[in-house]
Amino acid sequence: MITNLNEHWNAAYNKEEEQLGWFEANPMQTMELVNACNLQKDATILNVGAGTTSLIDSLLEEGYTNLIANDLSDLALDKLKQRVKKSHNYNLSCIKDDLTNPQQLNKLQSIDLWIDRAVLHFFLTEAEQRAYFNLIQKIVSNNGYVIIAVFSLEGAQKCCGLDIKRYNLEMLQKNLGSHFKLINTFNYTFINPFGGERPYIYTLFQRQV
Repeated sequence: MITNLNEHWNAAYNKEEEQLGWFEANPMQTMELVNACNLQKDATILNVGAGTTSLIDSLLEEGYTNLIANDLSDLALDKLKQRVKKSHNYNLSCIKDDLTNPQQLNKLQSIDLWIDRAVLHFFLTEAEQRAYFNLIQKIVSNNGYVIIAVFSLEGAQKCCGLDIKRYNLEMLQKNLGSHFKLINTFNYTFINPFGGERPYIYTLFQRQV
């Protein structure tokens, strides 16, 4: 039983990025959905559970200027912040916070795009899941977008030593509610750095006024 998730994730990120089971050199699938949003370059984009993701680099290379990264691991956020400062001379805004019990994230307003690649599926209880979706409903702006990529029903049952909950489109839509309209969805099998197949479902929703 893992009782301290901060310590768990700090230990996980205390290695080279390429050794992480979820390392993705080129987040093409996520960027495909980002591009479909046709956002202004100064739109506020929140990447939850960011870790040390290369997605921030890709967003900067596309010209986006208002990025926020969230994670439970301060070590991961420090690594990410230092990397993009060095590579892109960008001062990334980072928020260490728990998505299931937010103390800072819930103070944000008018998020134009929420991006989650592989975080939601770690929340196993109904209370954790409801807190996650309540946060989306609270801080995503009218006409704002939500990208969620999680393990599909055919996906792995564990990740990084933790049990996970798998999803299909209907489950995601039900949790988001009728105010979020599906814009695009597709299945994608991610091949992790060790050759393992990880079936995902990718979704893009837009909040309706």
